[in-house]
Amino acid sequence: MSSQYADLKVQIARLQAQAEEARRTEVVNVIAEIRHKIVEYGLTAQDLGFAEAARRGRPPRKAPLPPRYQDPKTGSTWSGRGKPPKWIAGKNRERFLIEQ
Repeated sequence: MSSQYADLKVQIARLQAQAEEARRTEVVNVIAEIRHKIVEYGLTAQDLGFAEAARRGRPPRKAPLPPRYQDPKTGSTWSGRGKPPKWIAGKNRERFLIEQ
């Protein structure tokens, strides 16, 4: 009984090695086939459903706003957002408006 069990274990190990070798061979062929199809059809990662990895950190900056106010002396501009520059702080902003 003991030798039959040992023989089966040896057979299992041999079959597992054969299966792994067959898998390695098939994987090489499958990858080559997939690459050929991707080139043939001009597929992209998006076409195949692979999404870009989520970006970490700060989100990309938005485009700057067009200027709404201009200093007639220096030509400096301000969009009206954020901390007001010294040349307009505390003054009537209507006289600095840019005509559109």
